[in-house]
Amino acid sequence: MTATDSTPTLEPAAPEAPARGSLKPVLDVIPPEAYENPTWKGLAYLARDLVLYALVVAGLILVDNPIAVVALWVLSGLVISGLFVIAHDAAHGALFASKRMNRVVGTIAMLPAWHVYEGWVLGHNRIHHAYTVREGYDFVWHPYTPEQYAAMSPLGRLRHRIEWSWLGAGAYYLREVWWHKMIVGAPPKRWAAAVRRDRILVWSFVALATLALGALGWAMDGTVVGAVWMVVKVLVVPFLAFTYVIATFVHVHHIQPDIRWYRRREWTKFKGQMEGTTVLRARFGLNFFFHWIMVHVPHHVDMRIPMYNLELATAAIDEAFPGTVHDEPLRFRDFVANTRKCRLYDFDEGRWFTYRQAREHLAAAPPTQAEQPTSAGLATAPGA
Repeated sequence: MTATDSTPTLEPAAPEAPARGSLKPVLDVIPPEAYENPTWKGLAYLARDLVLYALVVAGLILVDNPIAVVALWVLSGLVISGLFVIAHDAAHGALFASKRMNRVVGTIAMLPAWHVYEGWVLGHNRIHHAYTVREGYDFVWHPYTPEQYAAMSPLGRLRHRIEWSWLGAGAYYLREVWWHKMIVGAPPKRWAAAVRRDRILVWSFVALATLALGALGWAMDGTVVGAVWMVVKVLVVPFLAFTYVIATFVHVHHIQPDIRWYRRREWTKFKGQMEGTTVLRARFGLNFFFHWIMVHVPHHVDMRIPMYNLELATAAIDEAFPGTVHDEPLRFRDFVANTRKCRLYDFDEGRWFTYRQAREHLAAAPPTQAEQPTSAGLATAPGA
């Protein structure tokens, strides 16, 4: 406003509801066609991925060349991940209008990943999506603070260093998500029967596949080693390859220097679902396997949007809320860089630390916040 003009220049006001934390203004801009999910389309994706899975299994059974086997293992991780994304969409009720069809397809498509459908619905839909990047609630890649890391045993710190590295991400997912949440975790009483039933289905699939592959390996090789190798080659390694792929997916969705995790009192739905995840554009035809799951912001805004409409929803959200959506190409080197920068987290400062930065942070903190045993614990750890 100039000295000769008393009329103030009005800047466009930000939507009031997001300032208070509501997602309603975001939901209002998503076009109705983004929710369209014809049955034939979901079944087509399922059929295609099941055929791919069958071809990969057949290849692993018939091929012995080491280079070809390794290539098939990589492909198996991608193919099982594609099936899992289909199951993930079904678990959200986005793939089909029919709840029963979602459940049947989701259960089947999760079997190659050894995942428990109802256990996934409980942990993923009702906890991770409901409280994304909220301290003490969202259990997936929930960060440790410098103080918590310093209080760990040497073995605990070593495990953290492995699991929060780019190479050890699969180990984190295998232990923290699959084992603790899918396999041995005790669900609430009202979910216990459904989770137990689906666990029986998963272990029945694994047991029958093990017996069939073991018998086939024995018939083809005539030795116990041949039988065991067939099981490992066709069933176990593809599962482990999948766990690494899914671990990297979840990490890049919610862990990077610009993504903040919030104290319980500071968290809002808008912060969690619009600012607590990313849109990463898969290139080189990778959406053939990824099914647009890297376009993650609209998926968190509304789980009912089917995977193949996420880009449509993103365009509408980005137009209405420019500068809010974190949108960039998907690059493996960015995942590696994020694992090096984002090791520990200070919820008060909203800041990620490397191990070295965390040690320096504790050393500079007042004595009441960083007692001698705590800072000494970090000092014994190698620098990042």
